[in-house]
Amino acid sequence: MSTLLLIPARMGSTRLPGKPLADICGRPMIVHVAERARESGLGRVVVATDTDAVASAVRDHGFEAVMTRADHQSGSDRIFEALSALDPEAKVATIVNVQGDLPTIEPDTIRAVLAPFDDPAVDIATLGVEILREDEKTNPNVVKIVGSPIPGTRLRALYFTRATAPWGEGPLYHHIGLYAYRRAALQRFVSLPPSTLEVRERLEQLRALEAGMRIDAEIVHSVPLGVDTPEDLERAREILSNLQGSAHVS
Repeated sequence: MSTLLLIPARMGSTRLPGKPLADICGRPMIVHVAERARESGLGRVVVATDTDAVASAVRDHGFEAVMTRADHQSGSDRIFEALSALDPEAKVATIVNVQGDLPTIEPDTIRAVLAPFDDPAVDIATLGVEILREDEKTNPNVVKIVGSPIPGTRLRALYFTRATAPWGEGPLYHHIGLYAYRRAALQRFVSLPPSTLEVRERLEQLRALEAGMRIDAEIVHSVPLGVDTPEDLERAREILSNLQGSAHVS
């Protein structure tokens, strides 16, 4: 099964302007994400962007970039345009969407997203992690997976919500927004209009569930740092600087 890893990158962040090109230990953030994707060993890695400067930076560091339109409403739309341009003969069977603001994500975490595709009934695969901090259980910025456990380390997703759910005793799971799509599922997904619950919760993945598509989530052990603010950027710099220092010592 051929796999393509696509990293959508746009410059329009309001909280951290120019985010993809933010310097982290001498390289742009988007390049660090591409390096983590390549280290996963899953397949070809391409950055999909609407900005010439991002494409140039990516290529200068030895990675592929493809230009996409600037008016996409979501990363899913951007990666589908990129897929269509990169693979017009439809040889790619699986697409992994790696967010462009995860410079410290572990390659093992990226690899884990393909595990649910062991089941041919799964259309879209994603990741989750058990919530351990009490404040995160009620934080609307921490998206929760409501799912039915599958033997092993997996949930069949029944709903995604910003609310605290499900009610009652038992674990709650934080959704990590990294996705793998079967090609036909991605094509169908981007053809659908925004759904009622998607608009209400502001969660794109609900469009797939409302359309009857199946999403399974592999449960991993840690949440990768998403860089959305200057404080997040400093934390990413600290993490990667320490990792580089450890590698140099060893």
